[in-house]
Amino acid sequence: MMDAETTRSVTPEHGPALFRGGPFYRAQLAIRFIKEGEWNHVRRVVIAVAVAWVPLVLLTAFFNPAGLLSLLTSYRVYSRLFIAVPVLLIGQTMMESRFQMVVQTISDAHLLGDEDLKRMEAIIASLVRLRDSFVPEAIVIVLVVVHTVIAMKTEVDVTPWLTYGAPPDIRLTEAGWYAVFVSSIIFQFLVGLSLWKWLLWTIFAYRLSRLDLKLVPTHPDGHGGLGFLGLTPVAFMPISFAAVTAIGASWRNDILAHGAKLMSFKLDTIVLVIIIAVIALGPLMFFVPRLAKLRYQGIIDYGVLGQIQSTDFHEKWVHRRVGHEGEFLAAPESSSLADFGTASAKVAELQPFPADRGALIGLAISIAIPLLPVILAVIPLIVVLQELLKAMH
Repeated sequence: MMDAETTRSVTPEHGPALFRGGPFYRAQLAIRFIKEGEWNHVRRVVIAVAVAWVPLVLLTAFFNPAGLLSLLTSYRVYSRLFIAVPVLLIGQTMMESRFQMVVQTISDAHLLGDEDLKRMEAIIASLVRLRDSFVPEAIVIVLVVVHTVIAMKTEVDVTPWLTYGAPPDIRLTEAGWYAVFVSSIIFQFLVGLSLWKWLLWTIFAYRLSRLDLKLVPTHPDGHGGLGFLGLTPVAFMPISFAAVTAIGASWRNDILAHGAKLMSFKLDTIVLVIIIAVIALGPLMFFVPRLAKLRYQGIIDYGVLGQIQSTDFHEKWVHRRVGHEGEFLAAPESSSLADFGTASAKVAELQPFPADRGALIGLAISIAIPLLPVILAVIPLIVVLQELLKAMH
């Protein structure tokens, strides 16, 4: 049993903050964007959007007023700065709360013995040190800048507020330079930062799976007692929603501005869904071998016990029942055999992959909703609604 101090250290209010930390977080504390232990979402979102968007409007209005309308009606700009950036900032709370839920549940359910609980705390401490290192976030920034420079040469198209000139001599406007090297980097950095924090969770899940978890094959959750882990992919929803929103905005622009066909993105969509599924559900795969072995051993163990119990029952109430028929319904062996059958069925139904249906649906929604504007670029909303109504009938 853990003492009071150990128990208090893993409660959600005082638990390990695997995601609330790092150089970027400390920088926000230093300039008072946030307070210690608080996310201050409204302030962070307002400041981030203002820094990323307001200068675009001012620069366009001053240096390129003819392009102002195209900026103010740009879905690509709004999707990244007004949708994706706030979702990424607020989504960090969801990642933090899910991680703390996992740690707290492990403690409350006594899934680890005292020694392994100490090992888990050591794992968390090592990940916190890694989280606070300057190197990972510096690598994220370098990768973002490199990607920005490369993409600037291949992905910048002719847009009144963004560029001027004609292919192949396309040059960025003043607002275009700001968009590429400030606004875009803010969005990409937040994506990279979120993925880095998700990698920390993935490492934790892997190392947790190597500990001696006290799993039971008859657990009601159908996953040996690890069903709560199936709730963790929900924490990836903000990342997938933000990423798909930006990608969908680019596809929508290709359709409306360049005449691209909707079906031309079919393979890209399949690959995108696979990548998101692998990243979001990958940490759960670490527990599959342990749960598969638990199911296998459970079938054998409960099969042996079931054979013994069933043989005794059969011998007593089938072979030697004469003269005792009236006692059968009240006999404790009847209910025991029925209860054991239910427990054995639980073992057979154990699912090695600890997924939660609600979490999977949420993850699918985080992909589907941002892609809806891509479909609406080709098929009017009224037609989509009509088809949905027909499907309901």
